[in-house]
Amino acid sequence: MSENSKPIINNELVEAMSQKLIDERSLMSLSDFFKLFSDESRLKILYLLTMNEMCVSDIAATLNMNQSTVSHQLKTLRNSRIVKYRREAKIVYYSLDDDHIGQIILQGLLHISDFD
Repeated sequence: MSENSKPIINNELVEAMSQKLIDERSLMSLSDFFKLFSDESRLKILYLLTMNEMCVSDIAATLNMNQSTVSHQLKTLRNSRIVKYRREAKIVYYSLDDDHIGQIILQGLLHISDFD
């Protein structure tokens, strides 16, 4: 036992939990995924998209944001497969890539509402 280590209370539990640890690659991917939610602009956009698909100009107008800022954030979210898009003539509409993303946003809101 090293000087900084704590004594093991339940060796079987420690062994079982050690077998269930997330591999480094998955852990890094999960960390990157949650970092996408750390930007307020992206969260505002994602929150809107939990309710309806929208085009860039409507998102920008709703959030009183610059259209280029919204486009930049949507590109980041699209590259990370958080949002998807569809083109209708010259207009591009964005929506959440899947229901899990909306659930994460809504669960986060539910969690923080417990503190209010």
